[in-house]
Amino acid sequence: MMENKTIRRTLYRVLRKTGVPRREIELNAAFDEDLNFDHVDWALFLFYLEECFKINVKDEEISRMHQVKDTLTMMEMIA
Repeated sequence: MMENKTIRRTLYRVLRKTGVPRREIELNAAFDEDLNFDHVDWALFLFYLEECFKINVKDEEISRMHQVKDTLTMMEMIA
């Protein structure tokens, strides 16, 4: 099981790989409103998320990801 600091660091790495500027990565940042995610961003984000965490993200889990902190919470439960 990964520890919280490692999960957070890995999630930030995934966001950076997706193209999110470091200054915009905040726990309360909303993917659609604050980070301006489009379909391509979501596809990249999910690809890197699954690759880095070695998981498969289900559709119902994707629909619960509104903010960075939602994804962090989910990764803490899965990883």
